[in-house]
Amino acid sequence: MAHTYSISDLAKEFDLTTRAMRFYEDMGLLCPERTGPAGRSRVYSSRDRTRLKLTLRAKRLGFSLVEAKEIIDMYDSPRDTAVQLEKFLLVLAQHQQQLEAQMKDLQANLDELKAHQREAKALLAKSQPLKVKP
Repeated sequence: MAHTYSISDLAKEFDLTTRAMRFYEDMGLLCPERTGPAGRSRVYSSRDRTRLKLTLRAKRLGFSLVEAKEIIDMYDSPRDTAVQLEKFLLVLAQHQQQLEAQMKDLQANLDELKAHQREAKALLAKSQPLKVKP
């Protein structure tokens, strides 16, 4: 018998709120089975747990939830693995370019900030009278 999880089990394991779990479900990242009166209870499978783990990994890497879903869904389809891996590599390369551009912009901002700090310190040093020791 396959292992199952409640919403609170997975929320606790991955340090999420149940609201976040329901949001991931609304995005199509998770597809729990509905049980109980009016299908109010969610039962998550090992597949859902794996998809949640991959979703959180994708978020840590800076992917949007839509991008994460596209990547994760590739592995649910019975298509050729080589095609899936090529698509995955393309997505990773695009994301890498975005991150490198952001890092370049951040470094430029940091360099400019440091230059302003040096200028401000130099002006401050000029504006303060020299202290003479007796």
